[in-house]
Amino acid sequence: MLRMLDIRDILLIDRLSLEFAPGLNVLTGETGAGKSILLDCLGFVLGWRGRAELVRAGAAQGEVTAVFDLPPGHPARDLLAEAGIEVEEELILRRVNAADGRKTGWVNDRRVSGEVLRSLSDVLVELHGQHDDRGLLNPRGHRQLLDAFGGIDIAPIRAAWTARRQAMAALAEAEAALEAARKEEDFLRHAVSELEALAPQPGEDEALDVARRRMQAAERIRSDVARAHQMLAGGSGDPGAEGVIVEAVRWLEGAAAKEGADSLEEPMAALGRALVELGEATRGIEDALSAMDFDPATLESTEERLFALRALARKHDVLAGDLAGLAEDLAARLSALDSSEARIGDLSRAVAESEAAYDAICARISDARCEAAGRLDQAMAAELAPLRMERAVFETLVTESEPGPDGRDAVAFTVATNPGAPAGPLDRIASGGELSRFLLALKVCLAQGSDPLVMIFDEIDRGVGGATADAVGRRLARLAEASQVLVVTHSPQVAALGQQHFRVAKSVQDGTTTSRVEALSPDERIEEIARMLSGEEITPAARAAAQALMSG
Repeated sequence: MLRMLDIRDILLIDRLSLEFAPGLNVLTGETGAGKSILLDCLGFVLGWRGRAELVRAGAAQGEVTAVFDLPPGHPARDLLAEAGIEVEEELILRRVNAADGRKTGWVNDRRVSGEVLRSLSDVLVELHGQHDDRGLLNPRGHRQLLDAFGGIDIAPIRAAWTARRQAMAALAEAEAALEAARKEEDFLRHAVSELEALAPQPGEDEALDVARRRMQAAERIRSDVARAHQMLAGGSGDPGAEGVIVEAVRWLEGAAAKEGADSLEEPMAALGRALVELGEATRGIEDALSAMDFDPATLESTEERLFALRALARKHDVLAGDLAGLAEDLAARLSALDSSEARIGDLSRAVAESEAAYDAICARISDARCEAAGRLDQAMAAELAPLRMERAVFETLVTESEPGPDGRDAVAFTVATNPGAPAGPLDRIASGGELSRFLLALKVCLAQGSDPLVMIFDEIDRGVGGATADAVGRRLARLAEASQVLVVTHSPQVAALGQQHFRVAKSVQDGTTTSRVEALSPDERIEEIARMLSGEEITPAARAAAQALMSG
């Protein structure tokens, strides 16, 4: 519910604060008094695109604040949470228009863009009038309105549409992958065959390189190590170092056996230790020589394997160590290619099944929409008769359209104002007064329980009077039983039914024109409605008629 509207320095308004009531709120005043300015101000704070020049002449900036009550479950709460704005029971919208044209908006003291304000306005306010392109006259919303009227749940069809779209996307992706794979099928088969024949193993390149280097190094130094072993151990008539030391020890032992050779004990002990160390060195060299023993054929085969791996790696522009991974990847791609025909068959069947499910739900939804359209047309006929449009024919057309998440139906509200006349869209066939009554009747038919939207009707009673105006007013009052309704009206029959009555007037002071709005007391309401009935001169008869209208 719109609780308060505060306006500062906008157009002809300098300072104005209005408090609205639940139910039917009416705004009356003479033509040109400024009633439309209030709607301009409300549209401005809601982010609607309207007049470019809004700031009152001489003011630095204009400002509008609107306060709404948000009951639990109101759809604006979800929008606020999505925008990261704290949700409270009171929603305060404020927007400032600087004299240079810059506009700044706030929601609950949080600065926001005009887009956020417009998204909130979609769930806060609904404007109806002869130039309304955001509500009932917009054919893009007719299908949604019919679904709401018929209580049609479109969640199943949206789920079916999503499943169908996903199945088609999966099939298209698989077919594109198959097409790409077929272009490289010959390469894949040759490469996989070549890699399978070589069978590279993870880490094999590094291991072969280490073994090759070790064998090459052994080949280079083995002769020097063998010569060192020969010099130590002897052989082929050469006593070697060990034989020389043994011979020296033998001569020293012979000398020590003679008298006076005590000084030879220490050298002999040192030579004994040297023989022990020499033996260990000889055994170490023998072990090294054994380790250096290899078959030249092994070196040759190692080099051939290493060169083959590196040549294949260069061919595929990868490191030799990555050949094993490449082999797995290419084998997987070839396997996918070989199994893709079967997979595409499965995906094609899934697409056919999803399309069949979607078509079945579409048919069921279309039947429900056609049934709801018939009921809506009957309800409209019943509403149009009291509005003196019993000869008009309202028809809800349900036609086939391109498939989408809401089905295959296009919905359009059409009207023929006289029997036999061609039907067409509401805003092209009906005149101003007729259009207003059509919109009101349609809104009454479409109203389902409590409506969270504040409904605004801008001179929807234009061009009608008497019993027709009374019928218009009573339908507005019926809507106001479940929702807050704001009506800009020239009809005393409508004004008499309001729970809250505002009068808009224009005044000139010191050469400056301003508009003012005031809430009327019961006595003031009688005077205003009497003025609407009789004109500038209010007669006792007009006052009596006003009292009669207000008493129902």
